[in-house]
Amino acid sequence: MKFKDQIDVSRVPNHVAVIMDGNGRWAQTHGEMRIFGHLNGVSSVRETLSAAGEIGVKYLTLYAFSTENWDRPREEVAALMDLLVKTIVKEIDDLQENKVRLQAIGDLQLLPENCRKTLNQAIEKTKNNKRITLTLALSYSARWEITQAIRAIGEDVKNNKLQVEDINQVTIDSYLETHNIPDPELLIRTSGEKRISNFLLWQIAYSELYFTSVFWPDFKKEDFYEAIVAYQNRERRFGKISEQVSC
Repeated sequence: MKFKDQIDVSRVPNHVAVIMDGNGRWAQTHGEMRIFGHLNGVSSVRETLSAAGEIGVKYLTLYAFSTENWDRPREEVAALMDLLVKTIVKEIDDLQENKVRLQAIGDLQLLPENCRKTLNQAIEKTKNNKRITLTLALSYSARWEITQAIRAIGEDVKNNKLQVEDINQVTIDSYLETHNIPDPELLIRTSGEKRISNFLLWQIAYSELYFTSVFWPDFKKEDFYEAIVAYQNRERRFGKISEQVSC
């Protein structure tokens, strides 16, 4: 039986986050340069977005480029930025047709001007779409995000817009890049690595973690469905005991 047929659509996670890892190693196994892996990884983005939409996932967040990735070889970074622009331009009509709302999180001011312009145009064009929200984490790191939130909270306290005693978890949520989307119930990482890599550290406090050895360019719909089935076979207790959850 295919994994898709095993999914209970009434218990699909509302938000799935993905660390898309393994492009470079996939390229090396094919005797190609690393950018070849990034190019082929675009098809996996399409497949994952399509799979998520088919089963009713409402939010999909993809870790596309971290703040640490700026330290990679200049040629690779330039190629990635060029690929980002070309991919957005190529996919924008499909996003509209499939009612996908695009948004981005991260230190976007670090992106080249043409990238920001193209990205902002796509975000504006798709802002009223309701079927699924695709969030690209670009020039993003969780520590940067939390630091920015603390600074903003500090400024508002300093300017008497916020009282210290009123600061709680909901307050912090509202200052994060993801303030307008729910926390992910499921985090997927491809390529066999088992670490979070500075991604959504606050938001994944109670996310289920799923690691697969499949390199990102090989990650297809059935791989996504397999992750969903694994998620649905877990008991989510949120600090409680099994008896409390089953009541």
